[in-house]
This record gives sequence, structure tokens and C-alpha cells, in this order.
Amino acid sequence: MMQRPRRLRMTPWVRELVAETNLSKRQLVQPYFLARGENTNEPIKGFSGVNRLGSDTLARKIENDLECGLRTFLLFGGATDEEKDREGRAAYREDSLIAQNLVALRKRFGSAVSLMSDVCLCPYTEHGHCGVLREEVENDLSLEPLSKMALVHAQAGADFVAPSDMMDGRIGAIRRALDGAGLTTTGIMAYTAKYSSAYYGPFREALSSSPKGMSRASYQMDFRNTRDALRELRLDIDEGADIVMVKPALAYLDIIAAFRAQSDVPVAAYSVSGEYQMVKALAQSGMADEKSLALENLTAISRAGAQVIITYFASIAAAEGWLHS
Repeated sequence: MMQRPRRLRMTPWVRELVAETNLSKRQLVQPYFLARGENTNEPIKGFSGVNRLGSDTLARKIENDLECGLRTFLLFGGATDEEKDREGRAAYREDSLIAQNLVALRKRFGSAVSLMSDVCLCPYTEHGHCGVLREEVENDLSLEPLSKMALVHAQAGADFVAPSDMMDGRIGAIRRALDGAGLTTTGIMAYTAKYSSAYYGPFREALSSSPKGMSRASYQMDFRNTRDALRELRLDIDEGADIVMVKPALAYLDIIAAFRAQSDVPVAAYSVSGEYQMVKALAQSGMADEKSLALENLTAISRAGAQVIITYFASIAAAEGWLHS
């Protein structure tokens, strides 16, 4: 036989030499959920090893992450039941959890960290939807509070704001608000193709943001559709997105690949809470090795075309030396 592909698989050194996809810590973003108090470390039901963190606990976590070579973090806040209303006004308060923590982290770590912030109304509304609700979620009425929220985060120190609401036109509205305030260097990481998915359960528990009364299918994407995602891609880039995202990741590798082929801005993927918890459940049952399965999934996401990967395994991978650099 003249052709023997196994020759390039025979030893670890050859496999490493010819590997086509090399996952790196620089690609990974660690999400963190915020809580009130300084030393809070509150477990989240059904979300193994993921906690809501007070300000000092978060700072210590990030300090350790930096020592392990991880530097990019995505922050999620929320409001108490008493603070929530139908409009989500607590989302753009200057003393919101996200704003307070952005200020504190920027003061403590300066430019050593890259900070991203979630922009969405669902953790701040009493109905749990991502926009202003009347008889239905009102797209255009939602743009102003989302823009205000993004502006507060940018002023507090966010490098990137990350609108996850899926309202039409919100990227352009946020870009205009940021530029109008002189915040031209603040980037936008758009949740461009955020699918209406069954993979979000632990995340919704983390933020107490489950929708009431109706599903989010009228604004999140139908998982049967590809061309709809490509239309969203064109719109978000035209409106000023600096990074475009696909969420979830594993069930949408084809969408990630399509984005990479057509996008002239970086492509991100969010490996969501359900994907993370499936790995944890298999590992806890003894049916899989956690590191091997997590790395296989993350490498598949990178192989599909994601340059940025948001994953709850980022901190673990960095601390336990799963990646070379």
C-alpha cells in the first residue's frame, strides 16, 4: 500500500505535530454569575460546581484564573424579586450587580483582564422575558432599556457588551448609544444566532430567569433554520457587531461553520449550561472521563470555526493544565 494514513497517528509526537485544530486558553471565556455580598459562594441547583459569587469571592477566582493564564470573563447579574418589574428597570441601574463588579474588577486588575457583560432584560423582569412585555414582547420598546443597560456597563468598565436578547435592531441601537457617549472603543459581542433551545435549564436556574406565560420562541431562533441565522449574521455585522456568536454550540456546529465561512468578524460560540452539565453527569456516573469528554467537545467547537469559546470549563481547564498554552 502506498497510502497508509496510520503513519501520521502512530505516536503522540506525530499526532501533535500534524494536529489540524489546536485548542488554546486564549480562545476561552469563563462565565461568572454574580451575587450580593462580598464572600458569597452560593451553589446553583442542577449546575455542578458552578456558584453565584460575591464580589470578593469573584475577585479571588479571577486572580487565580489570571495566574493560570485565563484572562477573559463574561459577567451575568440579576435582581431580587422585589426589584423586578415588567419593564426591567433594574437592568440599567448604575448600582446593579454587574456595574458594581465591573468597577471593582477594573480597579483591581486594570487592563490585565478582559471583561464582557451580559445585556438582557430577562433576569430583571417579573415575567422573565428578554424585552418589554405588553400583550407580547415588544421589540422596539425594548431597544431603549437594552441600550441604557449596555451604556451603564460600558461606563463601568466593560470591554465588550454582549446583547443576548435577540430583539431586531438592538446591535445598531446599542452601537449608536455607545458612540453617542464617546465610548467608541467598547466592543459588541452579539448573540447573533441564539436558538430557542432545551439546553438552557441550569442557566435559567442560575439567573432565576425562566419565562412565564409563553415561550421565547417568538424572538429566539427556530432550531430547524439555517438561512435565518445567516440573515441575522448579515444584519448584526451591518449594524456594528465586532464579534458574532452562535448559541448553543454542540447542536449547531453547522451554523458555526457557516458563520466562519461568511463572517469577516470573529466568530464566538457559547457552550451552554446543558452541554456542560451533560459532561458532568456522565463523568459523575463513571461513564466518561470529564477532561477527555470536555476537551473533545471544545475542540469540535473550535474545529467547526469558533475563534472564541464561552465555556464553564474554562477555569477548570486552565487550573488543571488541560491545554498547552
